[in-house]
Amino acid sequence: MFEQAFKNIDDILWKEAGCTTELDYTEQTSWLLFLKYLDGLEQDRADEAALEGKTYTHILDKPFRWETWAAPKGKDGKLDHNKAMTGDDLRDFVNLKLFPYLHGFTQRATGANTIEYKIGQIFAEIKNKIQSGYNLREIIDHIDELRFRSQNEKYELSHLYEAKIKNMGNAGRNGGEYYTARPLVRAIVQVVQPKLGESIYDGALGSAGFHCETFDYLKKTYPNRTLAQDRFLQTRTFYGKEKKSLAFVIGTMNMILHGIDAPNIIHTNTLTENIADIQEKDRYDIVETNPPFGGKERKEVQQNFPIRTGETAYLFLQHYIKILKAGGRAGIVIKNTFLSNTDNASISLRKHLLESCNLHTVLDCPSGTFQGSGVKTVVLFFEKGAPTRKVWYYQLDPGRNMGKTNPLNDDDLAEFIELQKTFADSPKSWAVDVKGIDQATFDLSVKNPNGAEEIKHRSPKAIMDEIAALDRESAGVLKKIRGLLV
Repeated sequence: MFEQAFKNIDDILWKEAGCTTELDYTEQTSWLLFLKYLDGLEQDRADEAALEGKTYTHILDKPFRWETWAAPKGKDGKLDHNKAMTGDDLRDFVNLKLFPYLHGFTQRATGANTIEYKIGQIFAEIKNKIQSGYNLREIIDHIDELRFRSQNEKYELSHLYEAKIKNMGNAGRNGGEYYTARPLVRAIVQVVQPKLGESIYDGALGSAGFHCETFDYLKKTYPNRTLAQDRFLQTRTFYGKEKKSLAFVIGTMNMILHGIDAPNIIHTNTLTENIADIQEKDRYDIVETNPPFGGKERKEVQQNFPIRTGETAYLFLQHYIKILKAGGRAGIVIKNTFLSNTDNASISLRKHLLESCNLHTVLDCPSGTFQGSGVKTVVLFFEKGAPTRKVWYYQLDPGRNMGKTNPLNDDDLAEFIELQKTFADSPKSWAVDVKGIDQATFDLSVKNPNGAEEIKHRSPKAIMDEIAALDRESAGVLKKIRGLLV
């Protein structure tokens, strides 16, 4: 049901002048899906209130409810074409009345941790790009046919929405900006092992994949939750920040569609916060995240950190170490060059990590883990509070070249998850005593002692010297040959 509807909507958007990429398709589908989802949520709450003999107060005023402007129905339950807007009327209503009204919820909401406030935030960051009111009418009709009242329907919808997020990489941009391979996310969650009652943070939220997978993990781990536990899971478990507008909207939407009604997500640049200002009340039990790679941060941003560097990911790592509670746990994706770079910032950051946290596990990921990106990554797993004594490495090798047709899957990570429980040695895993690493560089490079002998590359100078020597030798031989020919 959902899959065919999404295909039909994409076909319509392909003809729409205002939408040119997969990013646009996902963005425009998102706000319409959200309003349809909100309509279902309001119906559920109204039904629950009626059963309890209570009166339900709607979030949206009647003119702006889905049933009024998008899909007014006749007595037969079918679309009332006499009341349903189409063409320019529909487009103008959406642009001039609906969006301003929804945006206004940021001022009317009773607090930031309410679904009303999230509505205002979403529609402050997004705009309708569907210029044809007739195309908009067709899309609304497809979405109106969808039902996501049951848990199975919501599950199917959330997973298809995840698939749309994954496909945004087809827009010619780095898909990793929004999407971290879900098998890798699930593996990170299983190693970190979040518990109900803990607070979980992601300061580079993206599409909120870590939060959504952790939410599913906690629901499965604690199937017999009390009402108080459910309330904690909904309102006091997941926290995050996201800088980019589209990612913020998609991340918020993704969490809501997964069942987190009012995500504690802030639209802000995490790195503008001076980490010296972080206090105990600001800290979290768990960090699970994939911060941006390769950014070049300005000097005024670098000043917020004791180890100054332009590398975005290194600033995020400092932020995460600081914001963890004592005993807090982290699973963080980062470029593998972090382990070996010889610049002062890299060395200082590795030293800080090893001295302030127990870096117990490093997962070395193969090329192709992130589709559309040639960056090779590792995952750092650590616990804050005690220094590192031993680092356990696992070199992930699926035995194939990965790409769009051969992406990372859960089976690829099953051995890692199992061996990590006991830090067991294997052909792909080994432990390194921190006492044995270079105390000047704190080099943590992945060097599998069980693999093939490491190839040592010569320096450029040595290569040039050899070429020069060969040239001299060749010149000598030619001279002798010429002498023989005289």
